[in-house]
Amino acid sequence: MCAWREVEGNLATPRGFRAAAVAAGIKKVAGALDLALIFSDARDTAAAGMFTTNRVTAAPVELSRRHLKETRGWARAVIVNSGNANACTGAEGLRTSQETARAAAKLLGLSPRQVLVASTGVIGVPLKLDLILNQLPVLVRNLSIENAEDVPRAIRTTDTFSKSCVLRTEAGVRSVCLAGVAKGAGMIHPRMATMLAFITTDAAVAPTVLRDTLRAAVNGSFNRITVDGDTSTNDTVLVLASGASGVTVRSGAKSASWFAAGLAELCQTLAKLIAKDGEGASKLVAVEVRGAKTAADADRVARAIANSPLVKTALAGSDPNWGRILCAAGYSGARFDPAKVDILVNDFFLCRAGLDAGFDDDDARRELDQKQLTIRIDLHQGRASGRIWTCDLTHD
Repeated sequence: MCAWREVEGNLATPRGFRAAAVAAGIKKVAGALDLALIFSDARDTAAAGMFTTNRVTAAPVELSRRHLKETRGWARAVIVNSGNANACTGAEGLRTSQETARAAAKLLGLSPRQVLVASTGVIGVPLKLDLILNQLPVLVRNLSIENAEDVPRAIRTTDTFSKSCVLRTEAGVRSVCLAGVAKGAGMIHPRMATMLAFITTDAAVAPTVLRDTLRAAVNGSFNRITVDGDTSTNDTVLVLASGASGVTVRSGAKSASWFAAGLAELCQTLAKLIAKDGEGASKLVAVEVRGAKTAADADRVARAIANSPLVKTALAGSDPNWGRILCAAGYSGARFDPAKVDILVNDFFLCRAGLDAGFDDDDARRELDQKQLTIRIDLHQGRASGRIWTCDLTHD
């Protein structure tokens, strides 16, 4: 099996999928796309999802979790709206999600349990069901490969650009595709945040394998980005596998590791686009920790640095104040000797063995002026490493 490569396309590039988007009037901006439908023509479409860990969960999160549990990982449609999160809306909000699924299922000839629901937008405001029901017939009529191009725009809220990625590889004489779209710019601290991601593939993957592979991919991507440290009520990542390529992914076989590598690459690409689009951000920043005693220590240090407002404002101003980085590492809870720590921005040393590296301030600022940065911290305590993607914190 060949390596995955990025290609042009959309959510319907994997065989067996169609999609469409409309302006339903949920957003306040007239004519803005705000309702999308993703549909699989394959009768046996496997599905898996990862959701917010916030105790306060939106109605669509509750319903989609339930549907995936009831079907044991089979679904054929996703209906998603932007402009309203349908969160903290009580029994009426849950009824809105349920009726949305029922209406879509009736039009598509499915069981309501085969329809997953997602929402993003303002919290605590009732979502008007009639706006969705009025446009569902239009969405179903417009389902096509071409109209899938509109989905990334329809799920945006404060995003400044649409986020999508399509990967393809060859598996013998057949090709396999993975495609994904995502939204998110604020309230981003996935474990998971106000971020949504929808993924399609034409590989044939059993629900249990798809669930386990998605969990690993999310833990290495969406769960490793932070913009503002807030974990939202609506985070959702859903993947549908149509099997239309005829290529089967089997647990424990080479195909499983090959598929996992592709899904991990897709999720990381989308996750980094979310971090890059952080509200008011100007720089995409990777925080890489190595030499930790344990993986947990590496993760603690990376997250503390990536979430530190002082570090993020220093990065915004291209200020080589490495003391803020070491300070954040120190309160992270990780075990290390400060006198052994090295800190670099890209390959430029700011700190050696816990002391100033004797750098030229102007050279350091030029390094920090770049729009993509890597902050590297070597604790010199062991062999464990970790990485988090974040952004700077500007006045905006």
